[in-house]
Amino acid sequence: MPRKYEQLGADIIKNVGGKENVVSLAHCVTRLRFKLKDESKANTDVLKAMDGVVTVVQSGGQYQVVIGNAVTDVFDEIIAHQGISSAGGGGDTAVEDDTPKKPLDLFIDTVSGIFTPVLGVLAASGMVKGLTALLAAFEILDTNGGTYKIMTVIGDAFFNFLPIFLGYSAAKKFKMSEFAAMAIGAALVYPSLTEIMGGEPLYTVFEGTLFQSPVHLEFLGLPVLLMTYTSSVIPIIAAVFVGARVEKFYLKTVPTLLKGFGVPFCTILTMIPLTLLIVGPISTWLGQIIGAIALGVFNISPVIAGLFIGGGWQIFVMLGLHWGLVPIMIQNIVTFGADPVINTMFGASFAQIGVVLAIILKTKDLKLKGIAIPAFLSGIFGVTEPAIYGVTLPRKKFFIISCIGGAIGGAIFGFLNIKQYMFGGLGIFQLACFIDPATNELAGMYNGMIVAAVSFAVGFVLAFPLYKDEAPAATAAAGGHTEKVELVETANTEVPTVKREILQSPMTGELVALPDVPDPVFASGALGKGIAVNPAVGKVFAPADAEVTTLFPTGHAIGLKTDNGAELLIHIGMDTVKMEGRGFKTHVNQGDRVKKGQLLIEFDIDLIKKEGYPVITPMLVTNTASYKDIVTVEGKTIINGESIITTVV
Repeated sequence: MPRKYEQLGADIIKNVGGKENVVSLAHCVTRLRFKLKDESKANTDVLKAMDGVVTVVQSGGQYQVVIGNAVTDVFDEIIAHQGISSAGGGGDTAVEDDTPKKPLDLFIDTVSGIFTPVLGVLAASGMVKGLTALLAAFEILDTNGGTYKIMTVIGDAFFNFLPIFLGYSAAKKFKMSEFAAMAIGAALVYPSLTEIMGGEPLYTVFEGTLFQSPVHLEFLGLPVLLMTYTSSVIPIIAAVFVGARVEKFYLKTVPTLLKGFGVPFCTILTMIPLTLLIVGPISTWLGQIIGAIALGVFNISPVIAGLFIGGGWQIFVMLGLHWGLVPIMIQNIVTFGADPVINTMFGASFAQIGVVLAIILKTKDLKLKGIAIPAFLSGIFGVTEPAIYGVTLPRKKFFIISCIGGAIGGAIFGFLNIKQYMFGGLGIFQLACFIDPATNELAGMYNGMIVAAVSFAVGFVLAFPLYKDEAPAATAAAGGHTEKVELVETANTEVPTVKREILQSPMTGELVALPDVPDPVFASGALGKGIAVNPAVGKVFAPADAEVTTLFPTGHAIGLKTDNGAELLIHIGMDTVKMEGRGFKTHVNQGDRVKKGQLLIEFDIDLIKKEGYPVITPMLVTNTASYKDIVTVEGKTIINGESIITTVV
């Protein structure tokens, strides 16, 4: 992400009064929406004058900093660097995502939110474990010596106490006291419980079933089903999910005078027994069932499973779906000692860099080389996003080739039955994870090298003969858009003239001049010139052949880039982001190609009016600066499909 967004985010937080003045932060399609403790502390004039800020609007109890198309980048930088964290992250500062999520999106968001903070140390610890196993396998380290034992401690410490660390990150996600959650995690890995499990059981419950369990102790006469929670994932996440709700109950019921110690006292006194008695065993069994199902499906045909996971892994990463697979990998390692399933994605990064190397060797484009060489180097270590987004994905067939290489590598991985014994680094660092730490057997690592070599070779061999630098197009770039040039013959020369683009009305209704729109940002033209429609029919249609560049989850706004380079924003109503998607139905997805006249969004005009929001809908050309003029039609009414805007270059 450009460095300018990080600095812009820092300047914005400073001039809204600092992070201590921020109650909450969300964003819509163009604006950062702050709730501030004291709006008088904000330097509004300074913010309005900033490069990168369009203007500032104070409306509806919100302090809105209008950014434009880059709002998501600026928001992400603020979250990453300015100490504004998820609710429960300390103080009064919170980030509220006030947009509804689909169940799959919610699941992915939850899993990624819990695992992202710990992944760095998790991978580092795994790399230490892999290095230790490698040194022991080559007899560089004596397994009875002190160096080996200390290296083992370094590698194992984080994994052994993983529930404590996950307790912290889960608490941040579920809005619970972090230290109360960590206390629950610590109870799960308390050493004496492990010692008790080594003794003779008092009796056994659920005999003859999948859930048969020995009982080593009781709590208030109830049997405690002790499980092995070391390195476990699902039990602590489930416990914190329940614990957040228990803590919320006590926050409401414990007298204010006693809240400081009373709430944590009641919370851990309730949740630790509840976790040991019910939540822990049930979630452990659930994890075992999920792992067994994954292994069962994999064992039906390891080759087909490898083809699917290896070929689709880069797509899963782009969509964020890989977060749903990471817990299965960890659960399998904890439960079964190794995972042969999810790690079939191993060859994908090597296929990707094979394609990139072919392009590096063939291209004469210095700019592309400047992107591709560092992308190749990072891909060696399993970080393939620069290669995907900067090199192969824009050249679609080469991204497909990388997926083919990953699929073939995955199939070989499954055929060779390579197992991953620890969670460690990616790329070449992942090879050490294939060493069995119990036997220091190196066969898995050598087989992993075969998969890496084949995947790389497939990507390189398929890409090398196909790649050619794109011929210079008959286009001229100007101000961030592409102008289509048409040559008009004269007697002795050719004079280039530029086609104007005529955009259709996206809806039927009454025309409203932009200065008459009841919002100062739109009315001022700060986001771009255009026109508005007071719709008579709740449907939005594509004004031209275009790509959907932005589609807000609430469905109230859509961004398009036409084939002729016009960047459009259609914003249904004013402040309708607050409706959280009620009354809006989208018919396209971000990234889709749409044809002129295609139905994009349906919306309920009556519901918008009932909830008190103006339904006037602006259509703006947000890259207005790229044109000499933006000409809008005049009149009182417009019908969907009629001309409404002409861009003049």
